[in-house]
Amino acid sequence: MKKIILGLSLTFSLSFSILAQTDLKGKVQNANNEPLPDVYVYNLNSKSHAHSLENGVFILDHTKVGDSLEFGLLGYERLRIQVKNEDFKIAKIVVLKEKYYELDELILNQQLNTVSTISKLDLEITPVNSSQEILRKVPGLIIGQHAGGGKAEQMFLRGFDIDHGTDIKLAVDGMPVNMVSHAHGQGYSDLHFLIPETIDKIDFGKGPYYVDKGDFDVAGYVDFYTKDQLKESTVSFSLGQFNTLRTLGLINLTGKNSTNNNAYVAVEYLEGDGPFESPQNFNRLNVMGKWTNYSKNNDKTTISLSHFTSRWDASGQIPQRAVDSGLITRFGAIDDTEGGETSRSNINVEYFKHLSDETQFLANAFMSRYGLELYSNFTFYLEDPVNGDQIRQKENRTIYGLNTKFITDVSLGDIPTSLSYGLTFRYDDINEIELSHTVNRDTTLEPLKLGDIDQTNVSGFLGAEFEFNKLKIVPALRLDYFKFVYNDKLATAYTRASETKTALSPKLDFYYEAQENLQLYLKNGIGFHSNDARVVISQSGHEILPKAYGSDLGVLWKPFPSVVINSALWYLFLEQEFVYVGDAGIVEPSGKTQRFGLDFGVRYQIKDWLFFDTDLTLNHGRSVDEPSGEDYIPLAPDFTLTGGLSTINLKGFSGGIRYRYIDDRPANEDNSIVAEGYFVTDLNANYTFNHFSLGVVIENLFDTEWNETQFATESRLFNEPDSVEEIHFTPGTPFFIKGVVSYTF
Repeated sequence: MKKIILGLSLTFSLSFSILAQTDLKGKVQNANNEPLPDVYVYNLNSKSHAHSLENGVFILDHTKVGDSLEFGLLGYERLRIQVKNEDFKIAKIVVLKEKYYELDELILNQQLNTVSTISKLDLEITPVNSSQEILRKVPGLIIGQHAGGGKAEQMFLRGFDIDHGTDIKLAVDGMPVNMVSHAHGQGYSDLHFLIPETIDKIDFGKGPYYVDKGDFDVAGYVDFYTKDQLKESTVSFSLGQFNTLRTLGLINLTGKNSTNNNAYVAVEYLEGDGPFESPQNFNRLNVMGKWTNYSKNNDKTTISLSHFTSRWDASGQIPQRAVDSGLITRFGAIDDTEGGETSRSNINVEYFKHLSDETQFLANAFMSRYGLELYSNFTFYLEDPVNGDQIRQKENRTIYGLNTKFITDVSLGDIPTSLSYGLTFRYDDINEIELSHTVNRDTTLEPLKLGDIDQTNVSGFLGAEFEFNKLKIVPALRLDYFKFVYNDKLATAYTRASETKTALSPKLDFYYEAQENLQLYLKNGIGFHSNDARVVISQSGHEILPKAYGSDLGVLWKPFPSVVINSALWYLFLEQEFVYVGDAGIVEPSGKTQRFGLDFGVRYQIKDWLFFDTDLTLNHGRSVDEPSGEDYIPLAPDFTLTGGLSTINLKGFSGGIRYRYIDDRPANEDNSIVAEGYFVTDLNANYTFNHFSLGVVIENLFDTEWNETQFATESRLFNEPDSVEEIHFTPGTPFFIKGVVSYTF
């Protein structure tokens, strides 16, 4: 009898302990055992909710046996389960089944980052298969190539001519893309080492409002994240006009159902001559390997290795008068000895650890080896009427860095609070950074700049998110410390000058959930971009880390089940900047500027298989210190428009038609020289059967005559008596078609 009473007592005690339990732990994964982050977990009884972490783990409070839970993630079937006794003893494993995206299932207040979710939708319905298409996935971001396909693209965003990355922060898996104190220009960002098919998601934001981004986050930031696992292996081959060839291999090394270890290798090779009369002789090789491991405690470790190398010839930017006079055609050249070669090798180690029920830790450490040798001729015979004005920009650098971030959930009384804080470190060791006057690439006439740069950036940040029912208030503060060291090797005596600077960047954002599918936000922040070390040294005592003050007032809205609207009014003011012009080796002050505008984006799922999207920007920018009529910001666009129609899973067919437009814009300060706008349309179509896919890609479907990049430049042609300032341009690609065949296994 005592044994029976004791047994009943133990059973009752255990049952009471389970019933009293309020925190339920579990893990969400897909059918391939890959953890799923950002899954919305909702208790239909207690109304408590949570999101799964990077490792798929979730912790849901106020939960007891018998409660019903719902799991939701766009692109996966919603799942409803009932909590059982054993779910509190062993971590619950929840498997979601993948499905095609349906916008009517998107509930805005369930998303941690709606913008990132929408970008994942864009990637799903219109996959990228070229490096040029990667940045076009960011709404409102326009790019242009003007040096044979091997040079980093020129970018435009929010009324900025960003050049090659001066006012936008780019990163891949936490590893920075921007090059500080670069031979060609500050923030130079060459994304060509990223293989498009390895991209899993794109996270982006506009304005200087993001406390963990720091340097270059002025117009915005873009973070690319590569896949941890391949669903299947793929080999692909494409062939097109202008001797264009591309081969791709994505090889899964660990199988489809690996539980704790995943690894794959990606290889890409490209070559082509372009539409130019002087062949570009372009080629590029990309190799990437990635290994991901999950420990028994669900800690995540990732190691990525990659290498890319590229070389090319270029016809450069040609003067409009040479084409008008018949001296050359649109695809001709004044100096076809431009071009160059570049390479980058990376190792990146990422680590995620669930320290406790309240705290998670993220970190990545990286090292990159980078080299560039670039030949350009922008002014032809302006400076040297005999040999011409060709220049060489060259550098070799090693980058070391570490990013750390803690996220802690706490409660201040009845106010749920999330804290994020961390430290970052970056050191650039740049050797033999050079600007020289050359001829035909092989002869150096005069070294103009030559030296070594050591640049260090250490930063710390702290942000908080206070949740007052439907209102979230997010204050944050960032502190950056820089040390610049420059050794001028052309000086008569050894000189190693140094300078230190700090930048304090506060942020304050407000988010309000007016309804389940209506969010309002107000973002405010101060950001900056660092200047070239040679500018910092030469302008010692001046404001050489100028601030950027920004505000966004925006709305995320689902007026109908299959329609998402993202819109914002914004303002940005920039203090005085001293800009190092790498092409001339001089310092130019740009003065104060202010910009304001409107961003407007729509995503509409017309049918299960048919999607429409469009993004437009209206921008107005002017210099503050210049008189009216002479205050235009060169190359700053006033209006851009991108979008298209896309099909997916239509009886094996997929594809789409895409358009992009940029309006006429001033090329100089008084708008007397105008860079012409353009409207270009691209088309792609694919048919998949068994394990094969056949596709066709057409760029510039209507064979529009357009200028991809344009500059107001003063130049002189050979034997021309006087110089002329006018538009110099790189012609955009004419009608171009290529075929693609792929096999998956």
